[in-house]
Amino acid sequence: MTRENEARPDAARRWAILVLLGLGAMLAFVSRTNMGAALALGAFTHQFGLTDVGRGWLNSAFFWSYAALQIPMGWVVDRYGVKWPYAIGFILWCIATAACGMMTALGGLVVVRLITGAGEAIVIPASYRWIRSNFAENESGIAVGIYMLGTKVGSAIGTPLAAWLIVAFSWPLMFILIGLIGLFWLLPWLVLVRASDAGAGPPPDTRSHPHIPFANIMKSPMVWGSIIINFCYNYFVFYCMTWMPAYLVERRHLSLNRMGFYSFFSFMGIALVALVSSWIADEMVRRGRDPVAVRKGFVIAGFVIACTELLGATTNSIDLALFWAVISLSGLGLATANHLTLCRLTLIPEGVVGLVAGVQNVSTSVAGIVAPILTGWLKQTSGGYEAPMTAIFFFLVLGAVSCLVLLQRKWAPVVPEAVELEGA
Repeated sequence: MTRENEARPDAARRWAILVLLGLGAMLAFVSRTNMGAALALGAFTHQFGLTDVGRGWLNSAFFWSYAALQIPMGWVVDRYGVKWPYAIGFILWCIATAACGMMTALGGLVVVRLITGAGEAIVIPASYRWIRSNFAENESGIAVGIYMLGTKVGSAIGTPLAAWLIVAFSWPLMFILIGLIGLFWLLPWLVLVRASDAGAGPPPDTRSHPHIPFANIMKSPMVWGSIIINFCYNYFVFYCMTWMPAYLVERRHLSLNRMGFYSFFSFMGIALVALVSSWIADEMVRRGRDPVAVRKGFVIAGFVIACTELLGATTNSIDLALFWAVISLSGLGLATANHLTLCRLTLIPEGVVGLVAGVQNVSTSVAGIVAPILTGWLKQTSGGYEAPMTAIFFFLVLGAVSCLVLLQRKWAPVVPEAVELEGA
């Protein structure tokens, strides 16, 4: 038994920490989606004097700092571990979320959203670093599926919860409650996670985790393929987080509470599909199927089904529009855990999982910046939601093609020591 295996938590604590990571991600996504509900409220946009383009810029503010800190946070968790960096980031984003409810000027609102993004930048690199170190290949799909369930449940409940709190109280109190209640998560995190856990600190045996130069990572076509796929996948997801509430209220004339209901079912659909499809993929891998081929098949199928969002954009029927809104986002769940398992675990050497996850998540963050801004601009210039949703269709097709062509073992990041041994 290696020193690293000895450092791993026992089975019960390992799965408990995984669930806790999922809950942390859920709280993070509630914090980032609540702005979409506020921006669907006329009184909120009027108070801050926001146009459609202005709404897009405010929705994207979170992702400017989030994107800038992804690679640094990946380096931090690979070097210093998961436990304390995650705890510090968690406290920061919860306090900043609460502070949104205290802002009376647009400039202050933008600043606290930037701080929220900075705090949440730790979430993805830390989570995938921990999962990669604690789960085998034939468990990694379901592990990522459980973790991603938290992100999707957060997205599912974030909008309706925010809408309910706005209707029941006010938009300032909505931000304050969501921010402060989340802090209760810290106690079990500090109790369960140990600095000595594998994946919660520098690898104990550096010879088993050879250094991979950053240049080698960025030379990998597979990494660039994952960057494109992350962007395309998340462009649709972040459109749904930031603009779908306004689309349902303004274009489909739903009430704020009914809008929250359909947002909930859309994101719960993607969560459940992601969990089931990741379990099926794990079972196929366990029975001897090639993990790369299996997971690529699920990813491509997810992108293809998600393309049905264009049917919802072009119909005049409210019922059909709502049907395709749920089906398209739910179908994307086939790609959710499988593309992340493939791009951040299966094809990535363990010693740089945090760093590579940070690199890949920059494209996720860029999608969070581009989707709300481009949607706002297209809506304002075209006068409707058809043009923004046509852009989504284009990116989904690009994601499917990139997965088919670029996600190959031969193009994964190169470990220098492995190359030397082959040539010896």
